Amino acid sequence: MTSVKKKKKLRFKKSVIYFFILVIPLPLLIFSTYEIINYLIDSPNTKEIITNVIDKTEIIEYESEDAEIIETEEHPDTPYWNFIKMNLIDVDFSELKNTNSDTVAWLYVGGTNINYPVVQTSDNDYYLTHSFDKSSNKAGWLFMDYRNNKNEYKENTIIYAHNRKDKTMFGSLDNLLTSDWYNIEDNRVIKMSSETHNTLWQIFSVYTIETTNDYIRTHFENAEDYLGFLNLIKGRSYRNFKTSVTSNDKVLTLSTCHGETKKLVVHAKLIKIEAK
Repeated sequence: MTSVKKKKKLRFKKSVIYFFILVIPLPLLIFSTYEIINYLIDSPNTKEIITNVIDKTEIIEYESEDAEIIETEEHPDTPYWNFIKMNLIDVDFSELKNTNSDTVAWLYVGGTNINYPVVQTSDNDYYLTHSFDKSSNKAGWLFMDYRNNKNEYKENTIIYAHNRKDKTMFGSLDNLLTSDWYNIEDNRVIKMSSETHNTLWQIFSVYTIETTNDYIRTHFENAEDYLGFLNLIKGRSYRNFKTSVTSNDKVLTLSTCHGETKKLVVHAKLIKIEAK
């Protein structure tokens, strides 16, 4: 009798194990397969859109004698003094606006593949799942925070994009975590062109952090509040970029995912600007 009970218990345990092995992972398998298929479709579509956008866009790199150099407290030995001599980029937005009227800027990040137009709409959700041509695409596109003013850089201008494994969008922003990227000093700048300004930004902080909203603030109570924010984001940097920040500085923030729960964040300060 006892032996029969033991056999029944063993059969029951085996049934439970088989259930968890065969049934529970099935939804995960279906979801994973769905995601892989989407990736295989979205990736080539995104690359084709990138190629078409670049082919149709006139980007000029030029040396400007009329650009405003932002006042600074930088030490004479810092890279800043070399960076302010660097060329700006100027982009013709006519074709870009014909394709997508949401276009607000063109972004170039040294030492990465990031050389794309930036869009902006009335929320921070749409371009997570839509490409530059507004087609449905989980690769998304680079977009400016809807709270920012596209024509006037205030305290913190924020640009988001997905961290794609195929290195499109912000997929090559991971380069900034490597010594190879850091050791090439000229990499540490961001160039941006909009319909109203051409600008140059000096990177002063790069870090990864558990997902938080404290670095994507766009409103500050006063100069003291803003300086506290600057000290916070600068203090997180994994490298010392030998760059000072003051409450007079304007910041450009790039934000993307890093793994399952973290964000990869880059902050740069405006050092050169020319009105168009």
